[in-house]
Amino acid sequence: MGASRVVVFDHTVRNAGRTGAREPARRVHNDHTVNSAPRRVRDHLGADAPALLEGRFGIVNVWRPIRGPVRDSPLALCDARTFSNDDLIASDLVYAHLRGETSSVEYKPGHRCYYFSDMQPDEALLIRIHDSANDGRARLSFHTSFENPLAKGAPPRESIEVRSMVFF
Repeated sequence: MGASRVVVFDHTVRNAGRTGAREPARRVHNDHTVNSAPRRVRDHLGADAPALLEGRFGIVNVWRPIRGPVRDSPLALCDARTFSNDDLIASDLVYAHLRGETSSVEYKPGHRCYYFSDMQPDEALLIRIHDSANDGRARLSFHTSFENPLAKGAPPRESIEVRSMVFF
């Protein structure tokens, strides 16, 4: 990606079959908004944040299965060429120690989503959650999991996602 600095700030393990573990998200969403992404940088990097936010930055999730193949609740991404900022719905995300903001999406028939079938633990996806560049490239990635009708009886998905701030 050409980043000059990467800061890992969070991770989530998902497993619908384990009591107390987070389940795969079933709502089409993006983890940040244009307002909450810079706030996340300020929350984690304090005094370094103003200088870092002067340049291009992004938030990238690295997503991969812990066990595969993933058939139950596979990950799907929406093609960024098929949605616009008008489709975004900001939603508060409230934690005990901080408040964030995510985006939901207003469904439009022109949205096109693609899923990654039978992913294995040696495969990973980089999901562009936010990119501050406003030059025509994709700035975010709506994603979700879904009930796969072809996966009746498949073991529950186990996956990990690692969230990173990237600076260029």
